[in-house]
Amino acid sequence: MSTLATKNIDNAYVAGDNAGKYRQTQSEKVKLIPEHVTQADLKHVEEHGYIVIENVLSGDEITTVKNAISPLLNETGRNSFEGYKTQRLYGVLNKTRALDRLVDHPRILALLNKLFMPNYLLSQLQVINLLPGESGQPLHFDDGFYPIPRPRAPLGAATIWAIDDFTESNGATVIVPNSHTWDDNQKPTTEQAKSAVMKAGSVLFYPGTFWHGGGANHSSANRLAVTCQYCEPWLRTQENYFLGTPLNVVADLSEDIRRMLGFSIHPPFIGMVNGMHPKRLLEDM
Repeated sequence: MSTLATKNIDNAYVAGDNAGKYRQTQSEKVKLIPEHVTQADLKHVEEHGYIVIENVLSGDEITTVKNAISPLLNETGRNSFEGYKTQRLYGVLNKTRALDRLVDHPRILALLNKLFMPNYLLSQLQVINLLPGESGQPLHFDDGFYPIPRPRAPLGAATIWAIDDFTESNGATVIVPNSHTWDDNQKPTTEQAKSAVMKAGSVLFYPGTFWHGGGANHSSANRLAVTCQYCEPWLRTQENYFLGTPLNVVADLSEDIRRMLGFSIHPPFIGMVNGMHPKRLLEDM
């Protein structure tokens, strides 16, 4: 059986909250993606550990994203992992709606539906702008902070959206094909790594067990990207959206993003508030 196989669970068990008021919701956006497309995407991820999907964002969408986030970029990283010459923007959902489409894009949600239990969560949303002169990020896999030995199924997955062209010279993400199935004793070598070159508007998708890292920017221009990371619904997220997202912001989000922020239940009661479904907090908004 594939290490990326969907978990087998009782459909009745995940149908809703204990009170029966809020039923499990399914993304309407996913219905826009033909099943054969999702299966082909999933097969590529299973075989190689990643997939690059090209031309997902239009030129107008790229411009909208750039115009929204460029004024928000300021401080550079605090350590070699964040990047001393890399600008990072956290708490994005509180600052702009321009990236919502990247978080709940139907092509990505369709893949996540195959990989994880219902009501999976958004673990992190971040803008990453590599400035000229940035060095390469240490190679890593994203769900390594969960202390469960490998090989194993992924506990998370991520997208990296190219807002600028990703080239070998400007810091395209370095990836290690087929590394998603490795055990804890395997570490990547330079010969195994390659640059994920892709045009602006493309997206790189990979499971949390996949080795990768930001590339070095040897060019004279910035390299702008957005990463959305997701995890199983029973795990703690990287970014604490429960504390960090005001209810008035949550009320303005899509149903898919609300669910991924934790306004959902992992049955029978993980995520409840005062014994009730967290959506009740939005009833008076």
